[in-house]
Amino acid sequence: MSRPQLDFAQIARLPLTHEEVIPEDYLDIMGHMNVMWYTHLFSTSMSGIFRLVGITRDYMEQQHAGMFALESHIRYLSEVRDGHRVAVHSRFMGRSAKRLHLIHFLLNHEKQDVSATFEMVTTHIDMRVRRTSPFPEPIAATLDQLVQDHAALDWPAPLCGVIFP
Repeated sequence: MSRPQLDFAQIARLPLTHEEVIPEDYLDIMGHMNVMWYTHLFSTSMSGIFRLVGITRDYMEQQHAGMFALESHIRYLSEVRDGHRVAVHSRFMGRSAKRLHLIHFLLNHEKQDVSATFEMVTTHIDMRVRRTSPFPEPIAATLDQLVQDHAALDWPAPLCGVIFP
């Protein structure tokens, strides 16, 4: 697998879905961020995705709905250390009636590089029966606009090639 060529400035124009400074307790014995924290950062960025598309706490409680992760793939590209300011930016790749395919990018502001990518498929859920359900119209329309906007970007997303939404 070849390392994708990623442009920090292009990715920084995508929606910002999470940002933090890496604390020392995220480090492993080798002095860089342990792999479990990449998953944590990308998972936390889903709150930013939810805000962006209208999946609020009120929505989840009133509609008895939410989102579940179905599949993911992480690429580790560059080491992250304590004190580094990182940001997750997200690109919407496509959707079906119930599923969303996206890719998150972990930008390291100290190194001005892309430290990791996290490609995933997630699904809308009816929490009353804990089964997949279609996105309601206002959320679907927002997702469609984001997918359309991101499809028009002039650079290809570095998809892993094994996730099929």
